[in-house]
Amino acid sequence: QVQLVESGGGLVQAGESLRLSCAASGRIYSIDDVGWYRQAPGKQRELVAAFTSGGTTNYADSVKGRFTISRDSAKNTVYLQMNSLKPEDTAVYSCNANVYASLPGGRRWGYYWGQGTQVTVSS
Repeated sequence: QVQLVESGGGLVQAGESLRLSCAASGRIYSIDDVGWYRQAPGKQRELVAAFTSGGTTNYADSVKGRFTISRDSAKNTVYLQMNSLKPEDTAVYSCNANVYASLPGGRRWGYYWGQGTQVTVSS
């Protein structure tokens, strides 16, 4: 089976930085589009940053210039560097990836979610 595990969240003060990691495990052959999402209490989940299927990057307007998404394909890991954090960045951050893997029944593509990691920014 394929699993995505996020790490790196925590409690920081406004202006500080965090780096989140999303590591994929399993019999993985390739990872295509992948993104970081966040959900704050009482709000809908929103896309924060993503690599598209074409290899370009997309960012939410609210994080442009502060957050950077990167990936290490050899490690099947995607990162989210978050700088100049603000209290409004407080949320549970989750990654979602389109993964080509060997599963019971054969190889196939599928989208997977991690369990999420809490980021809390105090003012």
